[in-house]
Amino acid sequence: MRILSVLTYYRPHTSGLTIYAERLARAFARRGHQVTVMTTRYDKTLAREEMMDGVRVVRVPVMMRISKGVISPAFVLEAVKQIRRNDVVQLHLPQFEAPGVALLARLLGRPVVLTYHCDLHLPPGIFNRLVNLVVKVQNNLAALLANHLVTYTQDYADHSSYLSRYRRKLTPFLPPVELPPAEKNQVETFANNNQTNLKRPVIGMVTRFAAEKGVEVLLEALPEVLKAYPAAHVLFAGQYQNVIGEKEYANRLVQRIQGFEEMGAWKFLGNLSQQQLAAFYPNMDLLVVPSLNSTEAFGLVQVEAMMNGIPCVASDLPGVRRPVQMHAMGKVVPVGNPTALAEAILELTAEKGKYKCDRTALARLYAPEAVAVEYERLFTKLLKKK
Repeated sequence: MRILSVLTYYRPHTSGLTIYAERLARAFARRGHQVTVMTTRYDKTLAREEMMDGVRVVRVPVMMRISKGVISPAFVLEAVKQIRRNDVVQLHLPQFEAPGVALLARLLGRPVVLTYHCDLHLPPGIFNRLVNLVVKVQNNLAALLANHLVTYTQDYADHSSYLSRYRRKLTPFLPPVELPPAEKNQVETFANNNQTNLKRPVIGMVTRFAAEKGVEVLLEALPEVLKAYPAAHVLFAGQYQNVIGEKEYANRLVQRIQGFEEMGAWKFLGNLSQQQLAAFYPNMDLLVVPSLNSTEAFGLVQVEAMMNGIPCVASDLPGVRRPVQMHAMGKVVPVGNPTALAEAILELTAEKGKYKCDRTALARLYAPEAVAVEYERLFTKLLKKK
């Protein structure tokens, strides 16, 4: 099968959406499919076209950037070329270009599947409100044109005003999650480099530094944790500098974070490779996902942590709460409540030994190949209808 995957940002950009798309594309390729990822060349230093892990990546030049989106006049022409070369089109939303690509695919007789990752919530402001409105309109047009929609969980679908409109052609698939095995010497090296053998508990946060991630909630909860555990510290893995669209948010929190850095209670690690993450998770005591809105739909990092036996504290948001609820590996706390977050951190630290799961079964459930099989069945069904 020839599969075209279309999204605004692809690797090396890091987000839950790009990681999902990359894992799925690689799984398709390993299963013998011809996979093309069409995306934007948001960074001019990136190759116009290249092969990455068996996946052909085509990047379309960008004329300008607006907030977290891009303007790319060449996108439509490239889409026509790539759609003609493929059997089925998968669109990752939110994506401004989605309705145009979906329309072209339908006109060219190709089935269209939308994978809806999350709602878009930009920071306050008149311009961002306008962008949010435009994206909502675009998403709805794309859904009307699509043959089928996929999202992560039924919980998220049930609480999404967008997805609830398209129940008759919507199916939830659990997301693809995988990590390489952790090498003992790498785990030990990480511990020595980051003093996790001296400072406990270690509170992990693995994400981009973005407004919807709730970093400020953890900052407000941390003093209470430090009262009980003066040696506690946060290790933040993920992009924290020059995050697209998040400069104002970072500036707002920088002084508070610097205070904790000076105390030795906070450390930024930057983006970590999959192998580095495999060494990072065993050094945690717990992972926090204090997300604030439906821009977060699941939190893949929760499953990564659980695969290493690490419990999680997650916000009580649709979709985000499901990993903890499904696998009984942590606690769910009210959204934006630092007191509840601090209490949960202290409880998990005191009772860490009671949180256990079948890691092998978890790995099978979220294996990218298993998710790819679900998509293959859907694609095959749509192609037969065509």
